[in-house]
Amino acid sequence: MTETVAADTLALQRLYHWERSAPDKLALTQPLGKGAVRDYRWRDVLDQVRRMAAHLRGLQLEPGSRIALLSKNTAHWLLSDWAIWMAGHVSVPLYPTLAAGTIRQILVHSEASLLFVGKLDGWEGMRAGVPAGLACIAHPLAPDSARQAYPAWDDIVARTPPLQGEPVRPADELSTIMYTSGTTGAPKGVMHSFGNFAWGVRSGLKRVPAIDADARMLSYLPLAHVAERTLVEHGQLAKGMHVYFAESLETFTADLQRARPTVLFSVPRLWVKFQQGIQAKMPPAKLDRLLRIPILRGIVRRKILTALGLQECAFAAGGAAPMPPELLRWYGKLGLNLVEVYGMTENCGISHATLPGKPRPGTVGLPYDGVQCRLDPASGEIQVKAPCLMLGYFKDPELTRQAFTDDGWLRTGDKGALDEEGNLRITGRVKDLFKTSKGKYVAPAPIEDRLVAHSAVEACCVTGANLGQPLALVMLNADAIRLAAAAAGRVALEAALGEHLKIVNQGLDPHEQLDCLVLTVDPWTVDNDLVTPTFKVKRNRVEALFASRYEAWVSARKPVLWFEA
Repeated sequence: MTETVAADTLALQRLYHWERSAPDKLALTQPLGKGAVRDYRWRDVLDQVRRMAAHLRGLQLEPGSRIALLSKNTAHWLLSDWAIWMAGHVSVPLYPTLAAGTIRQILVHSEASLLFVGKLDGWEGMRAGVPAGLACIAHPLAPDSARQAYPAWDDIVARTPPLQGEPVRPADELSTIMYTSGTTGAPKGVMHSFGNFAWGVRSGLKRVPAIDADARMLSYLPLAHVAERTLVEHGQLAKGMHVYFAESLETFTADLQRARPTVLFSVPRLWVKFQQGIQAKMPPAKLDRLLRIPILRGIVRRKILTALGLQECAFAAGGAAPMPPELLRWYGKLGLNLVEVYGMTENCGISHATLPGKPRPGTVGLPYDGVQCRLDPASGEIQVKAPCLMLGYFKDPELTRQAFTDDGWLRTGDKGALDEEGNLRITGRVKDLFKTSKGKYVAPAPIEDRLVAHSAVEACCVTGANLGQPLALVMLNADAIRLAAAAAGRVALEAALGEHLKIVNQGLDPHEQLDCLVLTVDPWTVDNDLVTPTFKVKRNRVEALFASRYEAWVSARKPVLWFEA
């Protein structure tokens, strides 16, 4: 369906457009540590991209070879991606938190010919996943051991003349293979063309008028994720905005304040952390009281948003997981109306979004222009159709066939319902539904949305197939874990979460009401395989680790229990 995409909207053509029309405009700002930054203008960007593209061409790889990227978000992540495309190849981004085994799996499955190694926190544990003999190039911010072991980016571009001309790639040609984060098993390689992204970003930007040539964004969610890839990378190519990068978790507040983003996308988990940071400094009751005073309301809002670095934010969005309605309302009181977006890797993240200035808590809004949506009458599954649907899964025609209906609609795997305005509400996963021993089906996602509203809860998983009632495993956040280190703190947490459980259960149907909460103090991480790189809980992994204990927990007949490995 890429025939509807104009050639001048494709990625490489957009690069050349900015090179010609705005060579001196700031494009990227990269922190270097200790407050230092490096700015890249479009002329700098294209000079380095052209030189690296010339080097890649000189390697005499087969056209369309897969070249992988393993790095946190940096300017050189984007420069590498664009050089890969300019040289005639296909990029394979990897999440910068993957374990060595998953890195090896993706590099082998994609048949990667080369790997760019960039800024990473856990390289020493990851490097075992790089197959012996695979050629690598080290970015300037790569770990010292990588820069010592592999040819350096700066050395290569210093000695390589820039590639001349304006080589382009057709809309229907494969541009990237994006491996899914693996909530339901092994990562799958989603194939997207240049036309897919060009169409997707054009449709998506109709909902985001705040993204223009003067916009500023802070890029910190993994560029290996489709939301950041579409909104930041392809959004920048489309509109020419200024992209800043975050240095580290410790400097995140300073990074936000440096960028003063006019557009910000974040996952619910981080929006909750921002909220908790504010509540730690100002009790919720006091904040609510101040926001009800007309004279003070504007002053308080500006003070809070300035502290977050969001005083100039004209468009804020959340996605990748459900946004709790209460969280949306809380930000709305601050004058920051979060747009909730919905999409998946298989459709470039372009499916639904709420309308700016028209919040519809509990829904993900209306389809983007050009996106069709329907609900399967039998299962309630959300199915979508648009010109940005994936080409398929790399080297897996059977999985590709299963992902589409016979008439070409993408099966999302999510269950949904529509309100009277046509807004889509996500009600769970088709395969996440489980049946209790009473024969009643339970949809865990809406219950989890209510549980994570408590300030002590970092993540949770509602489970309990074949039990009389469901239960929930709860991962406590860092503050709650510190509190739980003392006996008195544990008692306080049990009381608070026991009360929260009562409130949650009061809003549930009898068959959905939770038997108990099981609290865990050990973090759920990518390393122990309980969450994906985008912080989604792996339900199958939770079941494998804990299902054998469910009966004993229920038999204890306590509303709140503790589990420590």
